[in-house]
This record gives sequence, C-alpha cells and structure tokens, in this order.
Amino acid sequence: MYINATLFGQMILALAIIMAIVGYYLGKRKTQTPFLTSCLGFFSALIPPVALIFLIVLVLKNDVQPTRSH
Repeated sequence: MYINATLFGQMILALAIIMAIVGYYLGKRKTQTPFLTSCLGFFSALIPPVALIFLIVLVLKNDVQPTRSH
C-alpha cells in the first residue's frame, strides 16, 4: 500500500493539535502547569506511541487540589 508523505504529515499535524488541546484540558485538572503539559502533548504526537503513553499517564494521574489564598 502506498502512503503519501504529505498525507502522513497532515495526519501527524492533526494528531499533534488534538494532543495539545487534550493535554491542555487534562493539564488544567491534573497539573499546575497546563501550558507545559499542552506543549509536551504536542511534541509527543510526533511519535504516536509516545503520545498514547503520555495520554494514559495523564488520565491516570490524580487531580490536583486547588490552592486557596487567604
């Protein structure tokens, strides 16, 4: 089966954007640095198995307790 390199690149870019969005929303609940989590999700999408492992670890992580300022 013939896979076009342009199509493959577009699929990786779409996966990277999806991983960045999902990483940001999960990062807001699960970490104190959602922007960094979003960036890590974006770059982990360049190697799809790493992106899947990143997503699994993020989903299984406990929620961060919100801090209250007095």
